Amino acid sequence: MALRRTRSPGIRRLMGLLAAGLLVAAVTGVVKLGEPHVPTLNLLVLYLLAVLPIAVFWGTPLAVVTAVLSVWTYAYLFVAPLHSVLVADAENAIGLGVFLVTAVVVGELASRLRRAALVAKRLSDEQSALRRVATQVARGVPPAVLFTAVTEEVGRLCDADLARMERYEPDGMVTGVAAWSRVPAHLAVGERFELDGLSVARDVRDSGGLVRLESFAGASGAIAREAQALGIRSSIGCPIKVGGRLWGVIAASTTSDTPFPANTEAQIAGFTELVATAIENAEARAELMASRARVVVTADRTRRQIERNLHDGAQQRLVSLAMRLQTTQAKVPSELVELSSELDQLAGGLTDALDELRETARGIHPAILAEGGLSPALKALARRSAIPVQLALRAEPRLSERLEVSAYYFVSEALTNAAKHSHASLLTVSTNIVGGVLHVQIHDDGQGGADFTRGTGLLGLRDRVEALGGRVTLDSPRGLGTTLMAEFPLTDS
Repeated sequence: MALRRTRSPGIRRLMGLLAAGLLVAAVTGVVKLGEPHVPTLNLLVLYLLAVLPIAVFWGTPLAVVTAVLSVWTYAYLFVAPLHSVLVADAENAIGLGVFLVTAVVVGELASRLRRAALVAKRLSDEQSALRRVATQVARGVPPAVLFTAVTEEVGRLCDADLARMERYEPDGMVTGVAAWSRVPAHLAVGERFELDGLSVARDVRDSGGLVRLESFAGASGAIAREAQALGIRSSIGCPIKVGGRLWGVIAASTTSDTPFPANTEAQIAGFTELVATAIENAEARAELMASRARVVVTADRTRRQIERNLHDGAQQRLVSLAMRLQTTQAKVPSELVELSSELDQLAGGLTDALDELRETARGIHPAILAEGGLSPALKALARRSAIPVQLALRAEPRLSERLEVSAYYFVSEALTNAAKHSHASLLTVSTNIVGGVLHVQIHDDGQGGADFTRGTGLLGLRDRVEALGGRVTLDSPRGLGTTLMAEFPLTDS
């Protein structure tokens, strides 16, 4: 990475001149020590030790100055006539000239190699940063985490002092969604700003493209005043476009008098594309989750409506018919034994049909779930299970209807699935609320080997839980039973 832009160009050149003087002085001391033992002209090459560092760190112009200073110092101290800028001997004059040209060429080559190394390192740093961000995008990390990571990567890569990502709001304001700083500064995240004065966010919104502001001196507006308070001298910004619409902006700022290099905006652009991809993925996931949740809620409402229709319609008619049949039976003369027997059979069949209908209605949407909540409904469910069920239910407050219904049917379908496939002799059902999450676990002592991909109904269970933003895990080693765990966030409770 390039040298930090913490000093003005004038100060940097002054430091370069000071370094050149010190290096020439140090080499002159070495030449003086070697003068009695080595031909003086041969020692001239040692001054390259002063030229090369200056060329690498301060560039060719200062390297030329250092080479000239080296030749003048050498001629003044070691070439006859001493302490004179004139060189009487032609051979010495040619040697000094050759050295000067050589020093300038070598300095230029060293400077170019330094620049090439810096470019290569900058490209390497940029690719590494992009890979780190791309990895987080692929993992689907939460947007807030990604925004913070991208903002820091941009700030460091651009050698900035501060960086911030902002999102445009429908009301014309912007909200800071992530910030990074290498200097003491408070950059508010979550704070809203009006775009009423000079700012990168305003200019990006108006132009839709890259923006560079060289100064905030004398500017008005909330963001400009913040920039002045933080000592920001210049800023650059790159738009974040999602699906063709302007979503936000990434801005990098410096407190140095030295502006950002010309290609800095292009470096940021690669990150904005990754951010846009992540936002599109997050929005697609959110829409998918919302769609799945709507499907689950609609299905649960349909179940409840069917249960009500059965209870208020067919079930009530069967109860009424059963009562009329009992009245009719009471009126049948005792001598009509055969008719009485047939009526008894009809009454028994009608009672059985009514019980089956009640059981069906209870399975579609148990009234006890709406009346008593999740724990009473699970206890009733356990009593009807084909496999003995051991309950470990922690008392919980009433949850949202959607959550209670989803948790109930998760257990109901898991028990049904276990009865069909597990060959278990005992089931354990436990519930608990920890840290804003409802944990539901079903364990059986069956044959194990369950898998989401084998069409045993587990995939439907997972879809139901994930539709509410939850998570399902399955542990089913062969021969050691199956443990199915669900986590439901209580955010909608």
